[in-house]
Amino acid sequence: AMDPQQRLLLEVSWEALENAAIAPKTLMGSQTGVFLGISVNEYSEVTVEGNPDDIDVYTATGNALSIAAGRLSHYYGFQGPSLVIDTACSSSLVAIHLACQSLRKQECDMAVTGGSFFMLSPNSLISVAKMKALSPDGYCKTFDATADGYVRGEGCGLVVLKRLSDAEANGDNILGVIRGTATNQDGRSSGLTVPNGQAQQACIQAALKDGKVNPSEVNYIETHGTGT
Repeated sequence: AMDPQQRLLLEVSWEALENAAIAPKTLMGSQTGVFLGISVNEYSEVTVEGNPDDIDVYTATGNALSIAAGRLSHYYGFQGPSLVIDTACSSSLVAIHLACQSLRKQECDMAVTGGSFFMLSPNSLISVAKMKALSPDGYCKTFDATADGYVRGEGCGLVVLKRLSDAEANGDNILGVIRGTATNQDGRSSGLTVPNGQAQQACIQAALKDGKVNPSEVNYIETHGTGT
C-alpha cells in the first residue's frame, strides 16, 4: 500500500546521514527539518485508483505526498519543519532553497533535503507524448537549433545541510557550500510551459546577490535546459 518513493527516501536519507558520519539515533528529538521535492505519485494510479476493494488502512498514509516527509521525521524523531514541495521540474531545488532559508532563520539546526521522482504509470508518459514534448531519438539537444524534446528520468537524491559554522565546529564531512539561492516564476510567457528569459535572468541575478558572488567568479554552470 506504500508508494515506493517513501521507501527509497528512507533508504537514501539513511545513506546521506551515514555519509555525513551522523548516527541517526542521536537525532531523536532534534530540530532537524525535512524538505522534499515530490511532484507526482504514480503508484496510486496503478494500484488502488478505480478499485475501492484494494484500499486498506495504509492506503491514505502510503500514498499522500505529505507523508513522504512526515515518515522521515517520524522514523528518525526529527522535530523541525517537515514538508513537501511541488513545483514540477524544480521541486528538489526549491526544497533546498527553503531548507537554506530555514537554517538561516534558525528554524532548524539541520535539514535533510532533496527529492524523488518515479515513473510507475503510463498516463503521464502518454500525455507528454501527445504533447510532442519528448525527443524522438531519446537525446536532449539543449540550447541547440535541432532541439526537439526532452528525455524523462527517475531517481532519488538527498543531501544533509547545516549552517557552515556548525558543520565546521562538528568536524563534519563537508562536500560543498551553498553561498546563495533564489527562486521565482516565469509569469506571463508565450505558453504555460515556455520559459521567460528575462525572468530567469532575474532569478540568476538574485541568487548571485544573495550569495555575494560576482558573475566573473563563477566557473561552472549547470542548467535545466530540456531542449523543448
